[in-house]
Amino acid sequence: MTTLNTKRIYRADQVGSLLRPERIKEARRRVELGEITKEDLRQIENEEITRVVERQKEAGLEAVTDGEFRRAWWHFDFLENLTGVEGYWSGDGIQFKNQQTKSRAIKVTGRLGFDDHPFIEDFKFLQKQAGDHTAKVTIPSPSMLHFRGEIDPAAYPDEAVFFKDLADAYKKGIQKFYEAGCRYLQLDDTAWAYLCSDEQKEQLKEKGLDPDHLVEKYLETINEAVADRPDDLKITMHICRGNFRSTWISSGGYEPVAAEIFGELDIDGFFLEYDTERAGGFEPLRHVKRDDLTIVLGLITSKHGELEDKEEVKKRIEEAGKYVPLDQLALSPQCGFASTEEGNLLTEEEQWKKIEHVVSIAREVWS
Repeated sequence: MTTLNTKRIYRADQVGSLLRPERIKEARRRVELGEITKEDLRQIENEEITRVVERQKEAGLEAVTDGEFRRAWWHFDFLENLTGVEGYWSGDGIQFKNQQTKSRAIKVTGRLGFDDHPFIEDFKFLQKQAGDHTAKVTIPSPSMLHFRGEIDPAAYPDEAVFFKDLADAYKKGIQKFYEAGCRYLQLDDTAWAYLCSDEQKEQLKEKGLDPDHLVEKYLETINEAVADRPDDLKITMHICRGNFRSTWISSGGYEPVAAEIFGELDIDGFFLEYDTERAGGFEPLRHVKRDDLTIVLGLITSKHGELEDKEEVKKRIEEAGKYVPLDQLALSPQCGFASTEEGNLLTEEEQWKKIEHVVSIAREVWS
């Protein structure tokens, strides 16, 4: 297996989602009203993605995304398009601090698979716009289907079969992305952050779930999903504590799962939320033993527009360097700017200033 040291490390990176332009929001409203077609909407999305890719290049990013402009959610849009999964409107949304999402939910109703998934064509369009930059694709981690989905017992009476099929579906999907030209894929995962939170673990137990069992099964499933991937495909993971309209869900440092995620997950790097005290300190990074594992420090918040003090960010990078060599570190915002189509509470110009801030600091630290 080729190590990450022979793959590209982007010292200034991003999680993926960007604030949706008002033009796309308006187009979606018009589709719902029957005033324009879905084909009209896609053309508008194409134009806005082309624009935003160029803007990322101008900001100094080497890896670019489509901003997740074709999605309403960071996870449901992808998961609903897996074979055997259906989306539906439920009674309640996901509860954040003082905010609740729309009442979207997903359920597994049949045998899982990865066939004719629209995200492949979406990636091909991004790849064309990226040019000599790297086109990065972001998808929810396999564990998110189990963590957020309802599983019909008639479809999967055996949990072991479910997790095997889930891993196989992702393995096929990863290969399809690779064949389309993808060389940088990111798995987004909130489950690991929940498993760091005492409050959230208690809620899981109340639902009849065993947090320790989830750690075991998610670790096993993700590793199986990424096993046998091509040597030149870089796979990272973003671990998030919730991001909706600048609010959050869970708190707690990485210590409860640090040995597992840093020592046992077979991926190339982690995007870690470190913009507030809710994420704890850098001590859990002592579990990073591999010299081919990159830690992307999310020290710049995407939740508000005020820029962090540059020297303070440098000091925090230096502090993290006590546990992980500087050569294995990088910098990014702690999360995307719009995990859902509603977006966080800052302006588009503030968003670009945040990204430019990341690039500027990274150039000074790793020059």
